[in-house]
Amino acid sequence: MSLKSRLQQDKILTAPGVYDGLTAAIAEQAGFEALYLSGAAVAYTLLGRPDIGLTSATEMADTMARIRDRVELPVIIDADTGFGNALNAQRTMRIYERAGANALQVEDQTSPKRCGHLADKSLISASEMAGKIAAMADARANADTLIIARTDAIAVEGFEAAIERAERYVEAGADALFIEAPRTAEELTSVAARFGKRIPLLANMVEGGATPIKSAQDLEEAGFSIVIFPGGIVRALARTAVDYYASLAEHGSNRPFGDRMFDFAGLNGLIGTNEMLETGKRYDGTED
Repeated sequence: MSLKSRLQQDKILTAPGVYDGLTAAIAEQAGFEALYLSGAAVAYTLLGRPDIGLTSATEMADTMARIRDRVELPVIIDADTGFGNALNAQRTMRIYERAGANALQVEDQTSPKRCGHLADKSLISASEMAGKIAAMADARANADTLIIARTDAIAVEGFEAAIERAERYVEAGADALFIEAPRTAEELTSVAARFGKRIPLLANMVEGGATPIKSAQDLEEAGFSIVIFPGGIVRALARTAVDYYASLAEHGSNRPFGDRMFDFAGLNGLIGTNEMLETGKRYDGTED
């Protein structure tokens, strides 16, 4: 089933954040129906840096291609600002599609952008953003590739301005809307009441961010179609890594941490090593 078809269902789509083939494979095994390739998560893990516009379109496309080589699930990819003007956004559409993305999320921040839950963001005009959306729609090779239009206007221009921008983006051809960082449950409800019956809505759950954390069920009842948890996996793994390295430095051994990690066989089982080796035997002439 295409992502476009899946969003016609009433049940909300939960897309966990991933940043490489391993996290994508684990999320797929957990039973999720779609994934979210987070630009923030790639910045955190690939660069060890914050989400302030340092990652490039090619780094994201390369990551997308590696994930597509590992899993078949639909992937929503963070396209930031399109990495420039409308022509850059068209190129981003083309390279992300070739890499295997099923939906591109593009936002109305200026370049370089920053995380939607950081302060001091700035925006391009609504008309420029509408032009980017239209340009991306013209550039896509597959009609099932979705454009998710994000506005960061709540923190910059206020809630009503964000709603007005979102209306412009729907008119420009967006397939789904992402109004970033509502500050209260009431703002979340207002967004859903305005748009929920007209176009798929995406909610972003960031631990410690500006938006109150809600469950997928609560968001579905409110009228949202997609919920992403983009950086949760990095925060979880980073916390584990801090504890792991502290334990190793203190004890000079992994034994005290053993119950919190896979052993050699456990990790190989998770990633399917034996299955791959058996598959290889079909082609190298050694299979009985």
